[in-house]
Amino acid sequence: MTEHTEVVVIGGGYAGVMAANRLTRRTDVTVTLVNPRPSFVARLRLHQLVGGSHDAVVEYAEVLAKGVRLRIDTVARIDAAGRRVALASGEALPYDYLVYAAGSGSAEPLVPGAAEFAYPVATLEAARRLRSVIDAAPTTAAVTVAGAGPTGIETAAELAEKGLRVTLVCGGVLGPYLHPRARRTATRRLSELGVTVIDGSGSKVTGVTRRAVCLADGRELPSEVTVWTVGFGVPDLAARSGLSVDAVGRLLTDETLTSVDDERIVAAGDSAAPSDLPFRMSAYTAGCLGAHAADTVLHRIAGEPPTPVDLSFNAMCISLGRGAAVFQLAHKDDTAMRLYVSGRPGAKLKEFACQASVKHLVSEARKPGSHSWPKGGPVRRRLLEARHGQEPVTAEDAA
Repeated sequence: MTEHTEVVVIGGGYAGVMAANRLTRRTDVTVTLVNPRPSFVARLRLHQLVGGSHDAVVEYAEVLAKGVRLRIDTVARIDAAGRRVALASGEALPYDYLVYAAGSGSAEPLVPGAAEFAYPVATLEAARRLRSVIDAAPTTAAVTVAGAGPTGIETAAELAEKGLRVTLVCGGVLGPYLHPRARRTATRRLSELGVTVIDGSGSKVTGVTRRAVCLADGRELPSEVTVWTVGFGVPDLAARSGLSVDAVGRLLTDETLTSVDDERIVAAGDSAAPSDLPFRMSAYTAGCLGAHAADTVLHRIAGEPPTPVDLSFNAMCISLGRGAAVFQLAHKDDTAMRLYVSGRPGAKLKEFACQASVKHLVSEARKPGSHSWPKGGPVRRRLLEARHGQEPVTAEDAA
């Protein structure tokens, strides 16, 4: 090990920024964060960008530790054998350790016409494009939102609050994560906003045209603007670089978040698949995994064995316009409780969560190592045993 350690972090989202900030705990570590955009994207607010109530960006100077080098570029390939990353600009960055926090975006639509005629929301560029389309559309325009997960629900509510005629096509149930009691509350709120909710087995979208959305039950809904929020995808960078990935393309790791191929590569956030059993995608998860990925690297630099990741989930919060939300409380295994907070108190909790997701990064930048999170204890181990029939394995165990 050299006296000075170079760490490259791929991706400047919640996971990447958290990891980069935490790595500055050691003064003998140089951290370079590579990101294609010059500003941090607050993805929790992209639906607000579409609705016009927030710009969903924060300057990196506000969230990134002063010791972190920010490189505005895109990683074209990871050379694990040579310990370097090739940048789109043609340069190469050497590393001693690599944190893979490439994030996620919209999944490639498989429904005929969706890629051509529907607008995704999952990235800053996509949300801005949709915003311009919405601003140019007449208030009488029929808007269809496909997908009733958190992004679909929040986007539908935001657009309905602007006075648009919105139909939310669920493709199944509204808010699958929600407890039935919370789901009923969300349905009522959407109805109050004027959103038409179409759910059930026949509500799966089978086709999208320039002016309509076709459903599995044969219905054809007029749609001048179709918003696509069905599923997320991850960059293919890991796969293109010859690293082991799961079926979706997330980097396969052990429970310490270390790549199963190379102990010098650690993953975090939406693009990580520990033990082929990834955590639910969220800003909260990304922040926790980013911190743990940094801890794994710091342990290895110190010559110490890294520890398995351990976190629990306490809630999911879904905004329903600017004045209401459903704050769904959860068990440690990430299943919904009967308990939830709704209405204006729920909206205040949602806003607190959005602000906290950025404040955690700021706090870690100012005091590296300060971020902590609730632990799940035996919950993760039970899930792994149920999924794989064995205890979690670390890179050290497999060596």
